[in-house]
Parts: sequence; C-alpha cells; structure tokens
Amino acid sequence: MTKIASPVGTADPISKHTQIITAIVETRAASRAARRAGQRVGVVPTMGALHEGHLSLVRTAKTQSDFVIVTIFVNPLQFGPKEDLSKYPRMFERDCALLEKEGAEVIFAPSVEEMYPGGAVTYVNVEGLSDRLDGVSRPGHFRGVTTVVSKLFHITEPDKAFFGQKDAAQVAIIKRMVRDLDMPVEIVVCPIVREPDGLAMSSRNAYLNETQRQQGLVLSRALRRVEELFHRGESDVRSLVADGREVFRTEPEVRLDYLSIVDPDSLEPVDDAGPGALVAVAAYVGATRLIDNLILAK
Repeated sequence: MTKIASPVGTADPISKHTQIITAIVETRAASRAARRAGQRVGVVPTMGALHEGHLSLVRTAKTQSDFVIVTIFVNPLQFGPKEDLSKYPRMFERDCALLEKEGAEVIFAPSVEEMYPGGAVTYVNVEGLSDRLDGVSRPGHFRGVTTVVSKLFHITEPDKAFFGQKDAAQVAIIKRMVRDLDMPVEIVVCPIVREPDGLAMSSRNAYLNETQRQQGLVLSRALRRVEELFHRGESDVRSLVADGREVFRTEPEVRLDYLSIVDPDSLEPVDDAGPGALVAVAAYVGATRLIDNLILAK
C-alpha cells in the first residue's frame, strides 16, 4: 500500500513505502531531507497513464539515484484548445501501484491549483526550438512543457531528470532550457520502448481501436525505411524523406503531420543526413496524434 505523506518536515526520505505527496512544500522538504542524508535525487516527470516506457525510466532512475521522485501531473498548459485534455487517460490508483512495485520513493501528484495558483502570469519559453517539429502544429505546446518542467525542477531539486527519447523534440528543448538557465540538473535520455510489433509505447495508444493500432505501425515502418536507405548509402535528405512519405501511402487513413530529418540539438533541418541525425515523424491515426523517431547510426 502507498502511504500518504506526513506533514512537512516529518516525511521519512528513506521509507520503504512510496509516499504520495500533493503539496509543493512537502515535496521540496522530502527532496531536501534525502539530500541531507547524502542521497542523490532523481526525478521522472510524467502525466500518468503509465506504461512500460515510463517504468523503464523509473528503473533507470533507480540505478542512477538513491531517492526517486515520479511526478504525475496532466499539465493543461501543453494542451491546445482542440486537444484531448479532458479525455487524457487518468489511472492514478493503477499508476501508484506500479510505482510502488518499482520502488519509487515519492509520487508528487499536485492539483492544477497547486501548480498554477490564481494570478500566475510567468512562463518559460525556449525561443526558436519551440517552433520546430511538434511546435509547428501545436503552437504553445512547448511553452507549456518548459514552464511545467521548470517548476518541477525547482520543486523537486533533482540531481538528475529522466526523459524518454520518444519525445525527442521535448528532450532537445529541455536540454537547452537547462543550459541557458544554468539549472543544476543532468538530463538523462532513455531509449524508446516499443511493443513487439514496433509501435512506440504511448499513453495515447489507449485511444486507438484495433484497426487504428495496426494503422499506427506505419510510423515505425516509415522510420525503418529511411534507416534502411541511409545504411545503403543514401544521404540526401529530400530522397530519404520522399521514400519515408511513400510508406504512408500504404495507410491512406493515416494523416501525416511531418516527417523530418533534423539536427537533434537544434531541431533545424539538415541537407545531408549523417550519423547522429534525428529522423522524426508525427501523424494522426483517426483523431489520435502519434509521434516516433530514431537516431541514424553508422
């Protein structure tokens, strides 16, 4: 069973049970108590509806940290007016049970009012990068991401923060934010976790019916096609992208948002693909928007 956090200052940072904390002040106190005890603090930011991809981040955090905080907060700032905030899957009790099994020390699960008190008008925005890839079709999305992640870093004061490679644009933007604002946290990027058939794990996969789930495999097929051609010696980005887009013709019900080859740090397009380039794709399967990517290797 999970344990509700004690009043501020009394939470045991090395409890054998996962503590559920909803208040900022108590979460910060728990983190600071752990650090005073000589423990390294790791944070895994999530919006809940956890799957194996999230749990792999927690496991990595457990190997690199002594005190792991997992945040569960469905952040309204990163949803557009026509997006799925109200429908986003919420499975809090199930998530808590999974995180206790993985040995997370703290679950920080604040309310919207706790994170964004009335009258709050301050945002964090990474200029330029936030307008690329997903930022084109989701204006304001990354401003919401960087604002909430900045707040979570200030609240949890981690030594390391763990993110998945699936959200490659988000990773690049958060890394730049951390660098530009001199935040004392190391960003650890963990590999994409996939279903056996290649579909990248995502909380939004729950929206897909059986037919749509099969259609969604076109994203990973397109990426593999680009990778295959690159390994055969093709480096012209226009040719690679054209072949990747051709794969989408096999699934006419899937609407391609973008398929781009970019620098993984700046998210700027490249003319010639080389080792380390990011191939990123986003598409709508029905009303559900899926993303996927890979890094080209030698």
